[in-house]
Amino acid sequence: MNAMNLGGAFGRRLSMVTLAGLLLALAAGALALLAALGYRTGALELGTSFSFLRWGARIGLAALAVSLVGLVLTVVRGRGGPLDDLAPGVAAGVLALAIGAVAYAIPAEQQSIARSVPPIHDITTDMENPPAFVDVLPLRADAPNPPEYDPEIAPRQREGYPDLGPIILDEPPGAVFERALAAVHALGWELVGDDADAGRIEATDTTFWYGFKDDVVVRIRPDGSGSRVDVRSKSRVGGSDVGANAARIRTFAERLTGG
Repeated sequence: MNAMNLGGAFGRRLSMVTLAGLLLALAAGALALLAALGYRTGALELGTSFSFLRWGARIGLAALAVSLVGLVLTVVRGRGGPLDDLAPGVAAGVLALAIGAVAYAIPAEQQSIARSVPPIHDITTDMENPPAFVDVLPLRADAPNPPEYDPEIAPRQREGYPDLGPIILDEPPGAVFERALAAVHALGWELVGDDADAGRIEATDTTFWYGFKDDVVVRIRPDGSGSRVDVRSKSRVGGSDVGANAARIRTFAERLTGG
């Protein structure tokens, strides 16, 4: 049997409902991929990309409903028949459910997180005297979000992330600086600059899916016989970071302290 005949035989074993669910799932997955790739390559503006993602989620939800019905019908109608006739419909239904679920779940989860955190994109462990960007400044020259800290967001951060605060360590600043630098490398951030004398490390973290660039500055100062570490993480674009900057600071703190 040649490839064309095999494809035709497979198609004939799918119900119209199952086929519709699979096509919807593929469309949803394509929109999700196009949204991210379009933005990363500069072909789509951020707003347009998010619109594609929302439509992908809606179509993904429809694919879930249709594919579930198709899968049930396939199993019910195929009972007692040859497994070879049942397998293509089940496989197509399961595949459609998986693609539709991913296309719907990722945007839905992000939207849920966005509703649970304050709509800000600049997070710091020191809101009174936040660490300032120096080496990162040229990289943010064209960024929509300016590098300066807006003190008006401090109350929202305190409410949304009350757990964030300076990291106090018993070790001297020099030793902590080396540990902090090692943590930056271990987390896969792109090192932009480091100044041991100033106790400052700057880096950029790129998100996986959309390729958003978020900048981080780590400041290390003496604190009695030990050290105080403050961290600031700020997105270059977007009004809300969906909790990404706070999560990044927590991850760094855990890596630095071994927690």
